[in-house]
Amino acid sequence: MKKKLKELEDKIKEAHLGGGEKRIESQHKKGKLTARERIHFLMDEGSFEEIGMFVTHRSVEFGLEREKYLGDGVITGYGTVNGRPVYVFAQDFTVFGGSLSESHAEKICRIMDLAMQNGAPIIGLNDSGGARIQEGVVSLGGYADIFYRNTRASGVIPQISAVMGPCAGGAVYSPAITDFILMVENTSYMFVTGPNVVKTVTHEEVTSEELGGASVHSSKSGVAHFSCANGLECISNIKKLLSYMPQNCEDEVPVLSEFENPKSEILNSVIPENPNQPYDMRDVINGTVDAESFFEVHKNFAENIVVGFARLAGRSIGIVANQPAFLAGVLDIHSSQKAARFVRFCDSFNIPLLVFEDVPGFLPGTDQEWNGIISSGAKLLYAFCEATVPRVTVITRKAYGGAYDVMNSKHIGADMNYAWPSAEIAVMGAKGAVEIIFKGEKDLKKKEEEYIEHFANPYRAAERGYIDEVILPAQTRDKLISAFKMLENKVDKMPRKKHGNIPL
Repeated sequence: MKKKLKELEDKIKEAHLGGGEKRIESQHKKGKLTARERIHFLMDEGSFEEIGMFVTHRSVEFGLEREKYLGDGVITGYGTVNGRPVYVFAQDFTVFGGSLSESHAEKICRIMDLAMQNGAPIIGLNDSGGARIQEGVVSLGGYADIFYRNTRASGVIPQISAVMGPCAGGAVYSPAITDFILMVENTSYMFVTGPNVVKTVTHEEVTSEELGGASVHSSKSGVAHFSCANGLECISNIKKLLSYMPQNCEDEVPVLSEFENPKSEILNSVIPENPNQPYDMRDVINGTVDAESFFEVHKNFAENIVVGFARLAGRSIGIVANQPAFLAGVLDIHSSQKAARFVRFCDSFNIPLLVFEDVPGFLPGTDQEWNGIISSGAKLLYAFCEATVPRVTVITRKAYGGAYDVMNSKHIGADMNYAWPSAEIAVMGAKGAVEIIFKGEKDLKKKEEEYIEHFANPYRAAERGYIDEVILPAQTRDKLISAFKMLENKVDKMPRKKHGNIPL
């Protein structure tokens, strides 16, 4: 028996070494944690239970039969994060560059199946050179098996992908289907075709970082939701993200029993006297939600809209807010897509939605029209119309034109709509409206003043019941807490159908 126990201990040690000491050292020299180190920092101490430690590949071609590593380049298992169950897989770059084989894919699929069956989040820590070329179509089939499960799990359990090294070719589509993607600056990249292929086909000279690095995908493409300075910050953000989410689509949002009130008095002075002067909508958010609770998502992409999670009286909520400090807060292609994706995530997982509105309209121009602003704006409209979670809107200043409708208006199913006295709810700004209504007439300045007096206020909408109450800014937090408390048992079912056809 001692011999057998020794054999088991030796195999466990071998599995823990992955591709060996030299490759672990190489990983560290690149500023990267190993797969096991990442799991160690992610999971609660002592909670991780590994599955499939001794799995190896089955390849017998190109000399692979003489080179086998226990685990086959991916560590899979389950445990807890902040006391809540999660399932995780971490690709090990020290073993065949983290490349995906048939066995590697089977391990990931197994852990995804368990996550679905038990209603808990799945976290993927990606660090892979792609499909294992020596296995041919078998490895490609493994990717497709994973994509299929990603799609089936979408909206059922939260799926989080951390790209902590290379992620190229077909490998990128699994993270792309998941709910949130985190990347690490200078050590991770994502692209469908690499720099060499790009050079061959288009003759462009580009580095991996320039083509698909963390800064590119978090600011230009919008593929990544978070760009992190290092692996530890990435893991910390995963933990923070999870803290706002329920375990699955049938679970309720997390509620903290202790919270700190913000400094709401600043809200009475946050709106400038000049209606065309910008202000930072984050000041409004932070003056309303629990102190230090706002966690922004997609911060560096489409900055004219702000989305993120927060807590209101301890309860998780999702926030969508126009940002007057960037492009005057207009809606455009990217901001519409960014907000629509976030709204749909929140609705999938029972997270109530709070909308802060200050929008002068949609961004005009040939670039926007030719690239599909109509379809993009419709995405956001569709997402709000489809959402059945509690939805509350606060209009802080401008609510013009079709953008007023799109930003969670009463007409598309919002439950409660508030406005500050500074709100301007109209078809368009006074200057443009007067130039159309009184075309050819002189002394339009006086007409403009009359238009402002009649329409650039919240009271016409309140008279119609489109606004439930005009409130003092400093009252916003108390009104919202009361409204969401009233709505916490809301039931709203969609018509019977297979699924809608969102304008993709």
